[in-house]
Amino acid sequence: QVQLIESGGGLVQAGGSLSLSCAGSARTFSSYAMGWFRQAPGKEREFVADISRSSWSTRYADSVKGRFIIYRDNAKNTLYLQMNNLKPEDTAVYYCAADYRPDNTVGVTQATEYDYWGQGTQVTVSS
Repeated sequence: QVQLIESGGGLVQAGGSLSLSCAGSARTFSSYAMGWFRQAPGKEREFVADISRSSWSTRYADSVKGRFIIYRDNAKNTLYLQMNNLKPEDTAVYYCAADYRPDNTVGVTQATEYDYWGQGTQVTVSS
């Protein structure tokens, strides 16, 4: 069982930056690949980025590539998402998720593949 708690959301102007954190409870945090998803009102939950267990590999959605950075600190059981040059279309509730994978696979974009989820944190980007 993995409990995930996101933090760091808020209101920012377009072009600004925010950093999200996701604290995991499990001692086996390093056994899980981690991902960030987001869901805007009236839309489906969409993949943002994921990272392999050892940070060996990362994958980003085209909409955030070059602006967002996903990274993790397994010693602190924490996942991060650095968001730069934010746009109004980035406004959404952001969720972190954990997926047990036996290897360094990334690019798992389907939310149904993930085993555990946080409660979400709101990010609002004003124009």
